Amino acid sequence: MTSSTPDRSALGAFLRARRARVTPGEVGLPAGGRRRTPGLRREEVAQLAGVGVTWYTWLEQGRARNASDQVLDAVARVLRLDGAEHRHLMMLAGRGTATEPGPPMDLRPEHTAVLAKLLPYPAAVQTDCYDLVAANRAYRYLFADLDAYPVEERNCAWLMFTEPSWRDSLLDEESVLRDIAARLRARQPEHRDDPRWNALITRLRQESPDFVRLWESYEVKGERSQLRRYVSPRVGALDVQFQSLWLDRARGERIIVMTPTDAATTQRLERLESLVGAAPAWTAFGDSAAGGSAARA
Repeated sequence: MTSSTPDRSALGAFLRARRARVTPGEVGLPAGGRRRTPGLRREEVAQLAGVGVTWYTWLEQGRARNASDQVLDAVARVLRLDGAEHRHLMMLAGRGTATEPGPPMDLRPEHTAVLAKLLPYPAAVQTDCYDLVAANRAYRYLFADLDAYPVEERNCAWLMFTEPSWRDSLLDEESVLRDIAARLRARQPEHRDDPRWNALITRLRQESPDFVRLWESYEVKGERSQLRRYVSPRVGALDVQFQSLWLDRARGERIIVMTPTDAATTQRLERLESLVGAAPAWTAFGDSAAGGSAARA
């Protein structure tokens, strides 16, 4: 990893977006009558953070240099940033470390063994930008035949935003798409020199108006376990707990797994296993075959 350099333009855009979402009442201020814009005024943020109005204005305009940690922490407090948002703010301000572009993930036999053992639960090995490195058969056939897609399209963000069969599986479409965009936004500053990340964001912006809308809303979220509701064309409604089992948290490499939250979902996943059980237990995508050997087992 290398030291991160400030991205003052993105920092200003993030602060403006967050300021628009905080009401006067949330920070103990009177509403003060009708406002021309939503959220707090710049002078209110400056006053509550204990900084000059001009300096805070420069911060939002990308003109301020060398903001101290104390000032950034004060602004974060006023804007009611959560942990993921605070971390994002500090990365944009040049704190922390940027991740150097590295080689593809090293898919190992112990990773694929876990994928096989998790059956009939859908599971996949995934990178920080949602590239799918390998998947078990429950995951591969959950929405469509994942093996049929070109390697460059085996990315969960790409599939959810642009592929109808995947998108139609979402019962809470707006919530899931918003979450994906927000998590990509949260980690993008530390990867802004990574061609893999830049190519994905560029393609999504070109092909998905919904991604553009959500990306430009500047929401930021961290990783967390969450309830997801899907409809599989093969077995019907599925309520699962979607979680990450970390392989390398610093690099964002993980095994994602969907565990059923009710008996009906358990039975439907068992039904899916009976329908596709003749397929290989797992498949590796691209050039990352486990241990450098065959891509299927």
